Amino acid sequence: MLYELVVLWYMETLAHDQQKCVHVLLVDDDITFAKLIQFILKRSQQRTFDVIWKDSVEGALTEIAQNHEIDVILMDYYFPTSSGLEFCLQLDQMERSIPIIFLTGFRDFKLAVEAMKLGVEDFLLKDDLNEAYLPRTILSVLDRVRMRKHKQAVEKRLAMAESRAQAIRELVVTVCHEFNNPLAAVKISFDLLQRYTSEQYSLKS
Repeated sequence: MLYELVVLWYMETLAHDQQKCVHVLLVDDDITFAKLIQFILKRSQQRTFDVIWKDSVEGALTEIAQNHEIDVILMDYYFPTSSGLEFCLQLDQMERSIPIIFLTGFRDFKLAVEAMKLGVEDFLLKDDLNEAYLPRTILSVLDRVRMRKHKQAVEKRLAMAESRAQAIRELVVTVCHEFNNPLAAVKISFDLLQRYTSEQYSLKS
């Protein structure tokens, strides 16, 4: 049942989401690379992308605090005074749930594992980025996050419904118990009266 509800929601919202502009926050201190990313996403035929570029973690955090339309964050890992992992921790303290995709020039599987533990959605090598791969990865991440959030929402609603149903069942049992007690007393009284009547009749006979 849960799977069917999630799929139904996904099919209903897919067409609408495909028309929306994706707001991307790019965090990288290399202006040449930043311009390349902007160029790639601007040329994308899959969706319309609006890219906001910040060259520092501090600038990115300030933008996030002021801008509530950011859909996804493209984050370089290495910065002179900070790192992508520190950024994830600071973002978590802000209680902002925005999917993050790490961008790095090094194949560091240990870093990838640590990043995933902090909730990073994907980990891309800068050398692998092109006009097809980057937009497709961003859209895939957004679809996955939306699906996961909706699944959690459906699970929560089902849990609440089950909780209400259990409360109703307990109320019915309680009411029945309270209702049965007087009936039991009446039945005992009736049995005693009937026995007394029978004894009196026997004595008269």
